[in-house]
Amino acid sequence: MRLIFCSLVVFVFFQGLFMACSKKEDKSVFMRPKGPIGVEGFIVLPKMVSENVEVPGTLLPVEETQIRPEVNGRIITLNVPEGTVVEKGFVLAKLFDQDLQAQLRKLQVQLQISQKTVERQKELLAINGISQQDFDLIALNVDNLKADIQTTKIQISKTEIRAPYEGEIGLRNVSLGAYISSNDIITTLRQVKQLKLEFSIPEKYAKFISKGYEVKFKVDGGAKTHQAKVMATEGNVEQTTRTLKVRALVEQVDRELVPGLFAKVNLQLGKNLEALMVPTQAVIPKARNKQVIVLRKDSAQFVTVETGIRDSSFIQITAGLHKSDTVIITGLMALRPNAKVKIVKINRVEK
Repeated sequence: MRLIFCSLVVFVFFQGLFMACSKKEDKSVFMRPKGPIGVEGFIVLPKMVSENVEVPGTLLPVEETQIRPEVNGRIITLNVPEGTVVEKGFVLAKLFDQDLQAQLRKLQVQLQISQKTVERQKELLAINGISQQDFDLIALNVDNLKADIQTTKIQISKTEIRAPYEGEIGLRNVSLGAYISSNDIITTLRQVKQLKLEFSIPEKYAKFISKGYEVKFKVDGGAKTHQAKVMATEGNVEQTTRTLKVRALVEQVDRELVPGLFAKVNLQLGKNLEALMVPTQAVIPKARNKQVIVLRKDSAQFVTVETGIRDSSFIQITAGLHKSDTVIITGLMALRPNAKVKIVKINRVEK
């Protein structure tokens, strides 16, 4: 019995000793270090930034026209030199017009007769041989014949299909002797001395694009970087795609630039000469906002900010910070509001 009692006393003694040591150890583990926390700071300075945006585009000729006849008829002359450049007014095709030519000659003869009749009636009018009303009716017939002649000449001119401007002829789609209508395409004429670049940008960048804005682009299979200058933008944003269509004029035509090619357009949008940039690790995401920790004298202050353009290392602060503020970029998880800090290293943004 005595032995059992001694064993219990020893067990209780060692158990109390073990608990005391554990409490002491726990205190040493959770005890916060006294004094300011050493952190690295970043001085916020203005920097020029822009956002690189790559969008698809298409090369187009400055002018492209499908050559069609205005009237129906049979082709009696066809001169479509495929793949060559023709001048403005070049006759590409001629339709049958002998019926119109005969009608024109008939009207011209009638006009001559009417003009002689007017001269004779004018002499009679001078001696009151006819009334003024009769003379005016004969003179009116002359004017009607002149109008009919002009109408016939216009119809004859429509049988000649001419190039509306200097350009390159495409492939011929009809043959000599074929009967064609206004729905038939004879060939396609393109003005390739200059090219247009057409592309669309997201609506949030619409305010950055205006007439005269310069863009750079490359084409598939091409090694060079080409430039184009914006000539116009669409008047409104496309409702279905939420994009704005832009059309630019290519400044220099190169052999590797062919109408219809796919182009990769590179845009420098959102350019800002006074952007405040901080390292991305300095921004603390919250449920409803974003914060950074700013050094105020010797204490850490949590400031709510708004962000803008981001790259691999830095992010733009659009609201919440000022020039020359010092932002804490290390030890963020250990800091609490108004905690005392000590800057051990200062970093600056490269301009």
